[in-house]
Amino acid sequence: MIKQDIVHHVIERTGLPRTKAEAAVDTVFEGLKEALAAGERIELRGFGVFSVRARKTGIGRNPRTGTEVSITPGKAVRFKPGKELHTLESGTPAPSA
Repeated sequence: MIKQDIVHHVIERTGLPRTKAEAAVDTVFEGLKEALAAGERIELRGFGVFSVRARKTGIGRNPRTGTEVSITPGKAVRFKPGKELHTLESGTPAPSA
């Protein structure tokens, strides 16, 4: 699924014009990006949690040449699926509330 698929889904569900649906989706994604850039945790109940974690310094290898490469420390976005999404992945039915 790509961003345009999400926009199309919003249009189908809400009946909004394409320009407003695109603006809404872009606004949500910009907000998520800004929060992650600030190191904030994003929790979407029933879907999952996005968080930023530190990545350690390490030594890797170039697969072509086999030479060692230093991996600089940085940050990576992690996603942990919520309970409802996790049950979809495992094939068991989601519990009804």
